[in-house]
Amino acid sequence: MPAVTMQEFLEGLYITILGVTVVFTVLTILAIAMYAIGYLERRLVEKEKAKEAPVIKEEAKVEEKPKIEPKKLAVITAAILAYIAEKNAQLRPVPFKRKPSDTWRLYGLQSQMEEVEDFNYELGKW
Repeated sequence: MPAVTMQEFLEGLYITILGVTVVFTVLTILAIAMYAIGYLERRLVEKEKAKEAPVIKEEAKVEEKPKIEPKKLAVITAAILAYIAEKNAQLRPVPFKRKPSDTWRLYGLQSQMEEVEDFNYELGKW
């Protein structure tokens, strides 16, 4: 095994230091660029919100949405879910594929019903 001279050792050390310095310099430049892009994006979003905010407030004052009673809303939602369930029941399977299991359809209906229940809980009517 040949012995490493001091000159070869120092050359390797210089190359290592140079490589690490270059890597961290590039990473620092990338971090600064990403921070600057994020800063500019936040500034643009704040400007857009400042321009849109008065318009939205004026429209909200002029336009009042008709309020639906919670019971009527629950009945309408139940009717829509029943319609969707009936429509899904009438779908026929594609002839060249195997019939999909009803598990996914029932899970979808169950999740829709849970959303309605959560909505009613938020209203405090249950």
